[in-house]
Amino acid sequence: MDYRVIKENDLFLLTDESGNITENHQYGLGLYAKDTRFLNKLNIKINGEDPVLLSSKADENYMATILLTNPHMENDEEVILWRESVEIQRKRFINKGILYEALKFKNYSPKLITFSITVEVDADFKDMFIVRGFQTGNVGKRTGQVVNEKSLIFTYQGTDNLCRETYISWDKAPSKITETGEITFDFTLEHAQEEEVVLTIRPQMGEEDKNQIIPMHDALNELKNSYKLWESSTTNVKTDHKTLQRLITRGLSDIRVLLTDVGYGPFPVAGLPWYGVLFGRDSLITALQMLPFNPEVAKGTLRTLAVYQGKENNPWRDEQPGKIMHEIRYGELANTNQIPFTPYYGTVDATPLFLILLTEYVKWTGDFELLHDLKANVEAAFTWINEYGDRDGDLFVEYHQESSKGIANQGWKDSGDAVVHRNGDFAKSPIALAEVQGYVYQAKMGIASLYQAVNKQAEAKLLIEEAAHLKEKFDEQFWMEDLSFYAIALDQNKEKVSTITSNPGHVLLSEMLDEDKANKVATMLLSEKMYSGYGIRTMGEDEAAYNPISYHDGSIWPHDNSLILLGLSKIGKQQEANKVMHGLMQAAEHFEFDRLPELFCGYSATLGQPVKYPVACSPHAWAAATPLTSIQSLLQLFPNSPSEEIHLNPCLLDDMNELNVQGMNIGKGILSITVKKEDGETFVTIDENTTGYTVVSSSEFQLIHR
Repeated sequence: MDYRVIKENDLFLLTDESGNITENHQYGLGLYAKDTRFLNKLNIKINGEDPVLLSSKADENYMATILLTNPHMENDEEVILWRESVEIQRKRFINKGILYEALKFKNYSPKLITFSITVEVDADFKDMFIVRGFQTGNVGKRTGQVVNEKSLIFTYQGTDNLCRETYISWDKAPSKITETGEITFDFTLEHAQEEEVVLTIRPQMGEEDKNQIIPMHDALNELKNSYKLWESSTTNVKTDHKTLQRLITRGLSDIRVLLTDVGYGPFPVAGLPWYGVLFGRDSLITALQMLPFNPEVAKGTLRTLAVYQGKENNPWRDEQPGKIMHEIRYGELANTNQIPFTPYYGTVDATPLFLILLTEYVKWTGDFELLHDLKANVEAAFTWINEYGDRDGDLFVEYHQESSKGIANQGWKDSGDAVVHRNGDFAKSPIALAEVQGYVYQAKMGIASLYQAVNKQAEAKLLIEEAAHLKEKFDEQFWMEDLSFYAIALDQNKEKVSTITSNPGHVLLSEMLDEDKANKVATMLLSEKMYSGYGIRTMGEDEAAYNPISYHDGSIWPHDNSLILLGLSKIGKQQEANKVMHGLMQAAEHFEFDRLPELFCGYSATLGQPVKYPVACSPHAWAAATPLTSIQSLLQLFPNSPSEEIHLNPCLLDDMNELNVQGMNIGKGILSITVKKEDGETFVTIDENTTGYTVVSSSEFQLIHR
């Protein structure tokens, strides 16, 4: 990626590779908090000239380190500064709502040198939707700046009656400060001498409590300790498969940087740089992927989304009672109701996914207390599914945009051209998506199993009956006999949208499909039409709308593949799941930091390497968690707290001989296991099992209890 981004909680910094925020950049570089850009300029110059970039890395996630040097500088009479005389190191991180940046300078010239460093800063306080060109609107204005010897404050008064400030301070006396945001420091260094200046930048909005600026060293230690705590609270995985090991390490680190807490527990935001907020669908799916590693993420996600569950009929926000939100924003346009993201509810799948995550969380943890706490939310979610989601009473949940500034397509493929007939015509809403019906079936069957465990037999029986009717109707209406596959959707006329896509692959996870049709779905997904060698495409080659460089009509999304491969594992098609994993791992080797991006282009692997999608988010939550899903898939591990069983059927990749998983939280205890392949046999050792659950398997392997 040709940008650098760091984040902590709800503050993130987006710069170019040199660490600069340059004005009018195509990516909208800046320092952002609550969907407001608090810095739109942050550049450094040496003697008035741009430094030369040497290296730039942000692989630690919480900190970026950038190395630069000076260009050659001379006038007609003398050399001012010989090239590469000064090493310039920029090191920055965010902690407790404050950006810290240390600028360190070292003299590599054999003699004493003098030079000046100018830091250029400015703040436009633009709403993120305006920065990205999505909206215009009635906004406030800059109200000035306050210049002191060791600080500079930019101020802004919004139309939402909130005063916003950017407070910038430094720890070295400058030689010059201007009201336009130029801070100049003079340096005189002997050979090999080092000196640094530390900048701190704190956004402030309204009457929020101002976070205290503490010494940079202490702030960094606090941040590092929080990462150590995260590592100690997550499942530890070791494997001899080097690529998968790197992906697991990267995925866990990326999820940590994407975690945010607004008071109800940690949840993953969707991705950086533009989706650093709570998203119903994205946060739920990522939390689902994270269950084998840290169930607390699911708990925080569920509690947070329950707070924002729909309460009224509000067409402006596409809101109905019981509906789980799509996206929330906190900027000036949202605060003044110029955009509907306060929150916005235009998602058809978040509500059943909420119920699925709750089911799976309880199955993993045995935490029936949370089920009790969210009882009203569960009932409201089913009311939405049955009364509002099913708009015409045909058993299918459909979507239709009501809001004038909402989203037209409201499944996970939410671009305007994502649901298209084989003749190239866009499907018209209300639209019933295939995967959404699978989610609803899975939600009803899952919650029914929990109800049975708490002796709510009548409620469970009703849900099971409703699910059975949906399954029957789904097969009747969505199955395409001539193509041996399911339609992506039914349009407003109940006509099949028969384009071959990845959507029906999600239904495998619901276990709603009969065996013969599940087999045919798996065959199609792994065919050359759908499988590129690097992953399953969103749309099959040769379809009318197929485009390998489109957002949703031929590209490859890691999270899409992760739900499919987990479904393949659940129905016992592990070789097919392993093939999908193998392709994704091959692709990841070509991306920076071994990081799977939000999506990449759907070209065949015969081209030699995956083709990047131009504006994919990275890190992106459900892409980061995709390798984590691989571990559950390889183990075919599915806990079930009501029966106090752990279903385990390991099948390692062909080029993998050992998988060690330690400290997995299941029930009220820990499960640790080691899987080894030796001479064609698989050996599974239960290193620790304090869960109180019985390990059950249908596979043939040697099970060893320590």
